[in-house]
This record gives sequence, C-alpha cells and structure tokens, in this order.
Amino acid sequence: MPALVKLRLVLPVLLAAVVALLVAGCGGGGSDSSSGADPASVMPTGAPVYLDFTVRPEGETKTNIEALATSIAGVDDLGELIIDELEQSASEDGEEFDYEKEVEPWLGEKGGLFLREYVEGDFEGVGAAIQVSDEGEAQDFLEKQVGSDSEPAKKGSYEGADFWVEAEDGTTLGVFDGLIVLAEDEATFKSMVDASEGDNLSENEDFTSAVANVPDESAADVFVDIGGLIEEAGNEIDSETQLFLDTVGIEPKEATAVASLIPGSDNVEIDVSTNLSGDNPPSGDASELLGSLPATSVGAFASAEFGKRFNESIDKIDANGLPGQVPPHQLKAGLKEAGIDLESIAGSIGDVGVFVEGNSERNLTGAVVLDAEDATQAKNTVSNIGLFLRGTGTPGITAINGKASGFSIRSPELGRQPLVVIAKGERIAIGYGLESAMASLQEAGETLSDSPAYKEAVSALGSTPITAYVDGPAALKLASALVPSDEEGFKEAKPYLTKVDYLALGSEASGDLAVAKLIVGVGK
Repeated sequence: MPALVKLRLVLPVLLAAVVALLVAGCGGGGSDSSSGADPASVMPTGAPVYLDFTVRPEGETKTNIEALATSIAGVDDLGELIIDELEQSASEDGEEFDYEKEVEPWLGEKGGLFLREYVEGDFEGVGAAIQVSDEGEAQDFLEKQVGSDSEPAKKGSYEGADFWVEAEDGTTLGVFDGLIVLAEDEATFKSMVDASEGDNLSENEDFTSAVANVPDESAADVFVDIGGLIEEAGNEIDSETQLFLDTVGIEPKEATAVASLIPGSDNVEIDVSTNLSGDNPPSGDASELLGSLPATSVGAFASAEFGKRFNESIDKIDANGLPGQVPPHQLKAGLKEAGIDLESIAGSIGDVGVFVEGNSERNLTGAVVLDAEDATQAKNTVSNIGLFLRGTGTPGITAINGKASGFSIRSPELGRQPLVVIAKGERIAIGYGLESAMASLQEAGETLSDSPAYKEAVSALGSTPITAYVDGPAALKLASALVPSDEEGFKEAKPYLTKVDYLALGSEASGDLAVAKLIVGVGK
C-alpha cells in the first residue's frame, strides 16, 4: 500500500481512517449508512481482501476507545492526538493543513479499502473509498491538493466520474457516488467506477452472506475470500496439505472468513467466522477441562471431543491411503499388525487439554491431558502404549506406580526431565516431568478456574465456551527470558504488553460456520 500512503489527500483522510481501523473505529460491517454510498459498492468483486471501518467514533464505542487509549498509552483524547499528528506531519512537509476547516465539513462516516492482485508476495491494484457528506466540498479539497503539486496532476474523466492522476506515482483520485475514491493507479480507479455500476462486493452473495452476522458494535471488519487468495497465489496447495484438507473435509477454494474488531472499556475483542472448517465445524465444550488445569499455567488450551474427531480423520486417511506410502484401506490394518489399535485408543479419549508452565527456558514444563470415558479405559490405554513402546525396544522406560500408574521415558534428547505417561481416575497425562503430569491430574493446588483473571476472561466471552487462555504477566515474563535482549520490536512493544492481563479464545459452531472470539483483557 505504499502508493496510498504517499497521497497528500491520505494524510488527513486515509491515515485517520487507518488509525480508526486499528484503534478508533465504530459502527459495523453492514451496508446501512447515513451519509454517502456504501464503500463496498465501488469495490470490485474480484478483490480477495476488503476492510471496512467507520471514521467517526460515537457513543459507547467512542467512550470505550478513549478508555483503552488511556489504559494502554496514557492518552486522554485520542481523536485530538490524531488530528494534531496529521496537522504537524503536513506542516513538516511544508503544507499547512487545518483538519477542522478543510476535512471535517465533508468527511463522512464509513470507509473501505480493498487489496486485489497478489503478485510475488505483495498486493497490487489497491483502492479505497470514504464517504463524504458534501461532494462539492470534497471536490474543492481535492482540487486544492492536486493543484499545489510542483508537477501538475493529469485530469481525466471516465463514465462521468472526474479524476486526477498524480504525476509522481500515478495515484488516482476522484469523487463520485457520495464517495471520495483513491486508487493505486488509473486502471484501478476505472475498475472502481465500473464496479459502481453493479458488479461490486455489496451485491456479491459470498460477501453479503459472510458479513450478515457481523456484530453491530464492530469497530472494523476484514472480509477475506480465501479461495480468491489461493487463486491469486497461483492455486498452489502442496499434495500433503491437500491430503490433510481432504481428510478433515475442508475445501479452501470455496471458503470465506470475516474478522471484526470490537472495543470494550477494558478489553479488545476480535470475532472471526468462517466456513473454512467444512460441513462439520468444530463444536463441543471443553471449558471444564481447561478450567481444571493448574493456575500456574502460562498458557493452556482444550479441545472438545478430540478422540471422536481423531477417529474420523483416521477413517478418512485409511479410506484414501497415503499417496506413494500406504495403499487405501491398509493404514489401520498395518498398525494393528504392529500392535497399535488406533480405533481403540481414539475411542477411549474424550476432551484433550494442554498447558505450559515456567518463566524461563530452564524451568519450562507442561503436559497434555486426556479425558477418558472411565478409569479402566484410561489405565488400559496407558498400559497398551507402554507395552507397545517396550515391544519396539524404546530405551529408558521405567514403570510408575502409586497414586497414578504408568511409565516414564528418559533420554538425552528429552533433556533434564523425563517424559511421563500416567493415568489416574478418568484422566491420562503426558507430561514433561512428573510434577507437571501429576499437577494436571488435579492432585493438589489451585486451578485456572480459581484465578480472578481467568474468571474475568470467561465472563468476557459470555456464552462462547473458552478454549484457550494465556496469563498476560506470566507470558510476558517468559517471553522476556526467551526473546534476545537486543530484539528491537519486542523492546518497543513491551511497555504496551505490560498492560495485558490475559488473552482468551472461545469457539463454537453456528450453523455451518466456525465462530471464534479472541479477547485481550487490558489492565487499568
């Protein structure tokens, strides 16, 4: 998008819109608007990525944004800060600019930006549109901007829409249909004019159905035509990836996704919905397992009905085979001959959880936790795994008895701790070190569900089951120990990361869509 950033017009308008997109937007991704046309109405249907946002925050959204700006960056008036920065930037370039007089009178509510052609790792054919409340005022502003260039812009007209092409880089701008339109080049501008005649995103069924359920309080939305992106990249999906996608029933070339940004007073929420998961999106609720993991976890994740889905995947792989490796209908039979009954193992597993503990590389540990249908299945599954490993001659295996039964494996490759596989009650734990494995079996100590931050995360997700959790301060401490001290990006981000209390991810199925919520809790 470098060409857009160069625009003198974009200094007061597009930069404000981009800031709005990132931290200060309001409104949602629907097609309603009180000023000007819907920006999506000039976006070509072939654009695989489209962003929409509202430039002027109001009401509760504005209040929430200001609260976040104060909490995260210590900024009391974000809008005033943005305008001051824009005016100062223009002044430094030798161009006096007064936002209140020159832009505010005509600036509308919504904006949009599309990325079309993906060529050699970058997008070409970029265009943007922002609503205007007064086309005449916007036109006057444009004429003033292009007229101040040392080398005059070329003026033209296409299908009744006047435009200017800047001499420096070919950026093309114009006003039509209640929108101020910016394009990377003249051809892209003309494609937007053509789109306004009817073949545009706002009338595209894939787009309208994808954004139909965008939350009203969304600050900004990103629509991605996943199939379109794959096509732009040359339809390149390697055979192994394609096999995996076929196995789980995913057809990416038909998929779309929408992400929405929702500011709260003490958190930022990102909602994602997609049909990428196929006809049977993940469902279930593993929050009980997640909440039972140790309170000292830096991060934890849980997946519902893992055994069932694992079994379904194995069935599909067995039916199709592995090209050049295993013929169809031979995988499960071959493994049974080797003493591995995948169906039996998968059938004994319900939900699965994972957690990580520690604040440095030296004391980093964690475990995988599996819920079995009953205690007998849990014990038998661990026993069968141990027998199989002994049968293959795996060295370093030692039996474990007592409160939990199982075995441990020691080897130089594993480092200072053994890999421990144990069962107790209806749970199986595979941990790096006995302590982590035992902690996952609820032997003692507080759990995540006892943590105030975790409770806040669950509350913020509402009815959406929590599937993953990260403790902000603990994660930052671990990252500080692992990331090189001279890493500039981390050093710059660290003052803001100290404000993060937690990250929480929730997911569920909604019809044929997979829906996820990411909540970033921000401390006061």
